[in-house]
Amino acid sequence: MVDTSNSFDEVTLLITHFNRSLSLERLLRFFDEQHIHFSEIIVSDDCSSDNHQKKLKLYEEKYGIRIITAEKNKGLANNINKGQRAVKSPFTLYIQEDFIPTGTFRQCLTDGIVLIKEYSDIDLVRFYSYRKYPYLKPLKYGFSEMRFHFWYPNAYQFNCYSDHPHLRRSNFLDKFGEYKEGIKSDRAEFKMVISFLQHKGKAVIHDDYQKLLQQENTTQEPSQVRRLKLKKQYQLSELFLIKIVRFVYRNIKFRLEYLFS
Repeated sequence: MVDTSNSFDEVTLLITHFNRSLSLERLLRFFDEQHIHFSEIIVSDDCSSDNHQKKLKLYEEKYGIRIITAEKNKGLANNINKGQRAVKSPFTLYIQEDFIPTGTFRQCLTDGIVLIKEYSDIDLVRFYSYRKYPYLKPLKYGFSEMRFHFWYPNAYQFNCYSDHPHLRRSNFLDKFGEYKEGIKSDRAEFKMVISFLQHKGKAVIHDDYQKLLQQENTTQEPSQVRRLKLKKQYQLSELFLIKIVRFVYRNIKFRLEYLFS
């Protein structure tokens, strides 16, 4: 662990936003109250409705953010691309507006910056995940390297890259290409997953990946992503069969995309 600093002069905080201005202010207020300062705070807005855009204008003055607007809604991929292109600092801390950092986040961000500067081959420092990555090699400062082994059976290893909160080099798009626009957000994220692996990207993740930030969606500002869920009335045997089919499908599909896309 390295010394904690309140100022991250080499890091731009990039936040993507769409129609969740209350969640956005909650995130901005955290950094403001913790006296955590960045080179710049960029909010990339995906053509939110008028009432939310009015809030953004208030935040512009209150929190000193820079707003990157859009004339029409083009999806998360475009929102990330235009936000990242506006970054001028060497490093980018990317967070979607529905996340809230915890009290331990600042120290881990400090450690992550030291790590990415110390190891020139690290492209991504992750701070959050839904589940544990299957193949990890301990590194330092509480981070572990995410190891990808093409022939290993666990398909979750393909999720080395994620849109979840992370620190990255600001030339990320130059190395891995822009996010694919005009498709669903989940698909755009997966296309970046494949590109990251194809270009031999290297990522590390903090061992306390579920304790550094919390993802909170309220009924007033719910998640913008809609996913199908399994119905509760399925029998255990049916669920087991689904898991087997899904396991085989993902292992084949992911490898074909890696090899031929």
